[in-house]
Amino acid sequence: MHGRMTRIILALALATGPALADSPRIVGADAQQSGPSWRVSVTLAHPDTGWDHYADGWRIEDVDGTVLGTRDLAHPHVMEQPFTRSLSGVSLPDGTRRVLIRARCNQDGWGESTVPLDIVPGG
Repeated sequence: MHGRMTRIILALALATGPALADSPRIVGADAQQSGPSWRVSVTLAHPDTGWDHYADGWRIEDVDGTVLGTRDLAHPHVMEQPFTRSLSGVSLPDGTRRVLIRARCNQDGWGESTVPLDIVPGG
């Protein structure tokens, strides 16, 4: 019985594949208009462990998935969680009322989920 149970547990472990690291969570986002362009600020939370695994960027997409701007993050934020970084000079197409924010980590790449951010002209 013990040998059979071990094979079942091993089969289940192999079926689930390796555990993926946590993706960055977008815990806040804000957009402020500055003349014809925008400044977008995003707050991320991620269990950065150092250079081997950290949140290394976020991007702004329109609702169709077109990338409107990308903010690369050049270093880990192990002791600064959550943290906020901004991207200035973002050009949004006329009539844009909502964008999506997507985060990235250096191990897992771009996350599957997005967070919507409403765009309020003059905001």
